[in-house]
Amino acid sequence: MKSTADNPEKNQWKRSPCPIACTLDLLGDKWTLIVVRDLLMGRSTYSDFQNGPENIPTNILAERLKRLEHAEVLTREQYQQRPPRYSYHLTPKGKDLAPILKAMARWSNDYLPYTVKV
Repeated sequence: MKSTADNPEKNQWKRSPCPIACTLDLLGDKWTLIVVRDLLMGRSTYSDFQNGPENIPTNILAERLKRLEHAEVLTREQYQQRPPRYSYHLTPKGKDLAPILKAMARWSNDYLPYTVKV
């Protein structure tokens, strides 16, 4: 592996080049994977996300959608012009998170009481 001094992409790292740290920098807060989960479950509009059981605050939802779009995990498509409204869809990169979320759900079902079985 190149040292950070030799690597022009070093500025993309928040903490380090560790793949787990980099993934957590993008996905590791308490809301981002909920948005991905909702997209995997077929939700696609801002109101769909807002109406989820977690009650994600609107300012955080807007920021997470922008972050995921910037990271090319999802795309946004305008479906109404006035007022502008968008639907959101996972890219192949976003869809590749499905096995990770399934593994997390399986672990939760095995070790955390009162979780919904999936």
